[in-house]
Amino acid sequence: MAEALSSPLRTPAYLDLVRRSREVDHVAGQVLKLCVQQARDAGHTWQEIGDLLGVTRQAAFQRFGKPTDPRTGEPMDKTVTMTDAAERARAIVTDVLEGRMDRARPSFNAEVLKAFTDEVRADGLATVTGLVGAFEGFGEGEPFVRRIGDHTVVDIPLCYEAGDMKARVAFDTDEKAAGIFILAPETP
Repeated sequence: MAEALSSPLRTPAYLDLVRRSREVDHVAGQVLKLCVQQARDAGHTWQEIGDLLGVTRQAAFQRFGKPTDPRTGEPMDKTVTMTDAAERARAIVTDVLEGRMDRARPSFNAEVLKAFTDEVRADGLATVTGLVGAFEGFGEGEPFVRRIGDHTVVDIPLCYEAGDMKARVAFDTDEKAAGIFILAPETP
């Protein structure tokens, strides 16, 4: 691959280079995963691994850890099965931010439906406005979707006049919104 990029005698097949780079990236990811597991087996902490990777220990654990469900003793499944989670989360966040609660509420589970009143919404948005000003729109980048325990969790970048935030929507096993938050972007 390096030879193809550095050769002045011929033009590289750019799509072939993209394909090869993707393959190298996949192999590097597998090697990193194996090395992290070996480091854990050797007694290194998630803090040490996170420091090396430039992330928090929680982020390192979420990416590479193999949690065991304390209820069953079985490994927890990290597979996201809710294929439309990002789109549904973005629609819910849009409706909440724009005050269309009648459109957002059918997506809520019973607990959120009971707790997330118009007053709670207004208080929360006022707190965020006090921190970072008025909402300006969705931020750059794709929503980040993952499975945490029994929940599918989606983080969506948001732009405010004085800083960035992120919306987080957690869906339960019935694919209903079990939590809606606006958080600082560095919140794990």
